[in-house]
Amino acid sequence: MTLPQKTAFQKDLARIRKALTRVRSSTLPSGKGSDRLVINPSLQIIPTAWRGLTGLLDPGAETVQQPEPGEELVLVWKSPHDHQTYCEAALPSDLAAVKMIVEDRDRYAAAREADVPVGCVDNVIRQAVSKGLLLSPPSRIRRPESFRSVDSAEQTLSATVFTLQWHITGECDLNCLHCYDRSDRRSVNRAEGLRILDQMRDFCLSHYVRGQVSFSGGNPLLHPEFLLLYRAAAERGLATAILGNPTSSRQLSEIVAVQMPSYFQVSLEGLEVHNDRIRGSGHFQRTLAFLDIMAELAVPSEVMLTLTRENLAQVLPLGDLLRNRTGSFTFNRLALFGKGADLALPDRDDYTAFLTDYLVAMRDNPVLALKDSLFNTALENENRGLFGGCAGYGCGAAFNFVALLPDGEIHACRKFPSPLGSLDERNLSEIYHSEIAASYREGSLSCQGCRLRAVCRGCPAVTASFGGNPRKDRDPFCFRNRRQEPV
Repeated sequence: MTLPQKTAFQKDLARIRKALTRVRSSTLPSGKGSDRLVINPSLQIIPTAWRGLTGLLDPGAETVQQPEPGEELVLVWKSPHDHQTYCEAALPSDLAAVKMIVEDRDRYAAAREADVPVGCVDNVIRQAVSKGLLLSPPSRIRRPESFRSVDSAEQTLSATVFTLQWHITGECDLNCLHCYDRSDRRSVNRAEGLRILDQMRDFCLSHYVRGQVSFSGGNPLLHPEFLLLYRAAAERGLATAILGNPTSSRQLSEIVAVQMPSYFQVSLEGLEVHNDRIRGSGHFQRTLAFLDIMAELAVPSEVMLTLTRENLAQVLPLGDLLRNRTGSFTFNRLALFGKGADLALPDRDDYTAFLTDYLVAMRDNPVLALKDSLFNTALENENRGLFGGCAGYGCGAAFNFVALLPDGEIHACRKFPSPLGSLDERNLSEIYHSEIAASYREGSLSCQGCRLRAVCRGCPAVTASFGGNPRKDRDPFCFRNRRQEPV
């Protein structure tokens, strides 16, 4: 290491080293009892007359740039995430976040003063929480302790992201044979949409989670003010995703210019002949071409399939075709509602065997992804590690997501009738904490006592498809032997 010849900075450097020693020996509070954002009590802000002093503290650096005269604030703190001690020159965004909390400033007022969308202020604070400069209360989107088992980890009980699957219009350019809802509902208008997004932002802030809006329909891109609503979500600091149909490179570029989607999900229902019979002539090739467009624009893509008896044998061949063409390919079992009631699901034994074949194929095809929570039983049978289930927490209905229809009606899951309330009558938080929503979060009574409960509980839409009560009855495709399960 080549040290600078000047020694005038040694006093400032000694102050930083002293702060490092003090912070390393500090103990952070658990944060579980806090009800608001607070400054990390270990945080030290050290004013110095030199820039670049932190580079002298890296023992692994081969060369060190000489400090230069000039005022700089140095931050030293212990992270609540890994309990390591960090030392960095303060960024303007770090200082802005700390100032906001110290002064208890209104975020909208700060945004107006800086002439930026309020989401920019939210993101500055969120980044400070991520770095550990600010301490946040734990997520309030959390399963009760009754879901904990010897196998469930903390992350399966507490969600960090809440998703609003927002069906902004029922208009669609397709007429799929398995569509579960073509009811005539008006599209959301601009004023309603902005109020909904404000509610979504408020809900996520008050529950200490990141918010995501997944735009859906129908085809959300057919909404005449789709881009305005998409931009409004981004301006409120909400992540965005799209569940839609193939579009032009021009429209996709406009979307990316506002905010890169977390993902853009399109659907294929099997190989070309079968897919086009379900979704319409030419759809298969249009979708493949659109996947290439997304790749060119670096948009994360996902392909979803609705699993039926007829396309069961086409899933793995389609996965081979999609290899290296999309970020992930997965499936949901058909919900026998709407036009989908005219189709059929596979037999349970055939489906169980398919899950095993799918897991084998995953070893060689990285595009294949897991979604159906019943995969956990197949993984358990093979003594393999479990995954988070359908929405990362088993069934996420009314837990880490809800579905919002264009007319303000909220459902636990869009795949089957599961109304929770209407935004015309109550706000999102009231609906989320309602007794009916809590019952969907609880899942089926038949799953209580199962050690896979936190990551499974089957699919309530499929249970309802067969005339069962999703809050009482077991998924009819569940093949787990629980005769020896302690209750």
